Amino acid sequence: MKVTLLVVGKTTDPHIVALIDDYKRRLTHYLPFEMVVIPELKNAKNLTEEQQKQQEGELILKAVGKGATAHVVLLDEHGCEYRSVAFADYLQKRMSAGQDTIFVVGGPYGFSPEVYARASAKISLSQMTFSHQMVRLFFVEQIYRAMTILRSEPYHHE
Repeated sequence: MKVTLLVVGKTTDPHIVALIDDYKRRLTHYLPFEMVVIPELKNAKNLTEEQQKQQEGELILKAVGKGATAHVVLLDEHGCEYRSVAFADYLQKRMSAGQDTIFVVGGPYGFSPEVYARASAKISLSQMTFSHQMVRLFFVEQIYRAMTILRSEPYHHE
């Protein structure tokens, strides 16, 4: 199983980039992992929220592949919240299914209806709101944490 983190817009803070890169490197010891960046929309200031969601949605669906069989999970404020151990169990089930999993972080206004329709699941990191750049870091760390939990390694403490 391959895990992909699909994000809209690049991470600009060099400190966050360095931390994300560190966790990406760590993850390669456990499973194939890739972070795919969809470029930010040009002239987004001139678009309504709905137009922005539509255009980003088209790019997300293109990146996912319309006929693809991947399990697509949206990071969405209305998604299911997991404790770290439960998220590790979720990843274990995905790995057992042998199906590639794509986690998607959308743009600032969320996802288009077409992206919601394509999704297999939604996950929320918290009831709090985080910047899109921080979400990337938090989520990559949680995937790493889940892998160490599954291997009974001493990273996570209950």
